[in-house]
Amino acid sequence: MIQVDGRGDSPAANQTALASLYERVGREKESAVWVWRPHRQVAFGPRDIRHDGYDTAVTEVKDQGFEVVERTVGGHPVAHTGDTLVFLRAIPIEDPRQGLHERYATMVGLIRAALTGIGVEVELGEPPASFCPGEHSLSADGKVVGIAQRVTARYAVTSGVVIIDRPTAVAKVLEPVYTALELPFDPDTVGSIATAGGPADPTIVAKAITDALLDGHTPTAISAKDLIEPSDVT
Repeated sequence: MIQVDGRGDSPAANQTALASLYERVGREKESAVWVWRPHRQVAFGPRDIRHDGYDTAVTEVKDQGFEVVERTVGGHPVAHTGDTLVFLRAIPIEDPRQGLHERYATMVGLIRAALTGIGVEVELGEPPASFCPGEHSLSADGKVVGIAQRVTARYAVTSGVVIIDRPTAVAKVLEPVYTALELPFDPDTVGSIATAGGPADPTIVAKAITDALLDGHTPTAISAKDLIEPSDVT
């Protein structure tokens, strides 16, 4: 199993690293884990990008000092303020028609166990009008974790976001964005690890989640920057 450490120097560099990692998982049939703190950015999904209010939403994001990331898959906007983590587990697959629900269930179980270990009890589900709504969310006094899945012919990626601290900062940038996109959003539905009684230090949470995703495997460590320069990876 591959464990990716660190991040690139920009959101665009991280997108390059992701593409390189997925290609490697599919080509070499080796699973991978990556947990990192994204740059200050708001990630939009395909439906958002096609909406008439998208340009207004982008302006709102940039006016608050965030960068814009356009995803080719995924749900509605997610904000990364510096107090969020992204996690993923990518695995090679043979049949994209099988395993979807099992992968979701596995990821939910691993993340719940990781958070329980650092003092945060979360429940499956989310309040109405949450950001990036999805049935595989985890909540504790507000939505804390969102989980999604991407499936291709060669690999499946189960990934998510964790709000570590300052949920009001997430709500502040997302409220005008969701308004521009004509999407329901209640700022009070954003929770965080810290407000649920856990640590406000992303490093502690990242370690707990990484350990959970490795699930006892001894990984081969590579840096995100190695993925951005694939010729340097041995």
